[in-house]
Parts: sequence; structure tokens; C-alpha cells
Amino acid sequence: MARFDLSDEEWAVIEPLLPQVGRGPKRKEDRKILNGIFYILRTGAPWRDLPERYGPYTTVYNRYNRWGERGVWKGIFDALTEECEDSLIFIDASIVKAHRAASGSKKGGWRKVLDAHEAVAQAKFTWP
Repeated sequence: MARFDLSDEEWAVIEPLLPQVGRGPKRKEDRKILNGIFYILRTGAPWRDLPERYGPYTTVYNRYNRWGERGVWKGIFDALTEECEDSLIFIDASIVKAHRAASGSKKGGWRKVLDAHEAVAQAKFTWP
């Protein structure tokens, strides 16, 4: 088992939350594909650099993308947060160094971008 792979206990929790097989060919090796998705998310590596043990990177990417569009990930996260009484939602805020040119320009283009970002930051989001 690789460093980023799901343990048997983690897999036992997640497996029942996956969508049931619908039309088309039966999905193979969901656990291996999920391990590949988690590998990419944890390492930040490009999809093309996914190790071969997780299967074709196109399969892993397509599953990740399609499940996102269908709301599968949200369903999994919601179910996992219901299972844990102490669950919290964290928002990652990273500090990124900006290039010196990002501090402003003669035409005020950066000011418009910063104003737009500030407006979005002020918006209040609620769960549906």
C-alpha cells in the first residue's frame, strides 16, 4: 500500500457512498481510481504524472471530473460530515508572493481586479 492509498477502514466507510453502477460498462477498481485521485489532490502533481499503479490518468481524471459534475463528491462529503459529530468545514487560505508588478499599474487595471476580488470576498454564502 502506498503512502496516499486508502486504508481498509477508510475504504469501508467510502465504498457504500459511491454511486451505484448505471448504464454502460461496469466500473472497475473504484478503490484504485480513488487512490489515484487522492494522490493527485495531495501531491499537486499534474494528471499526466500519475503513477501507473493507479491506472490510466485519463480514466482517473474523467472519474474525478464527472463525479464533480454529478455532485457525487458533495454527497460523499455531506455523508462523511454527518457521521462525525466534531466535523468542521475548513477553508484553506494560502499566502502567495506576488510579483512586484502586481502592486499596481499606470492604467489602474490591477485596482479593478482587486476591487472585484474584494466584492466577491464580501458575499455571504449559505448551504442550500
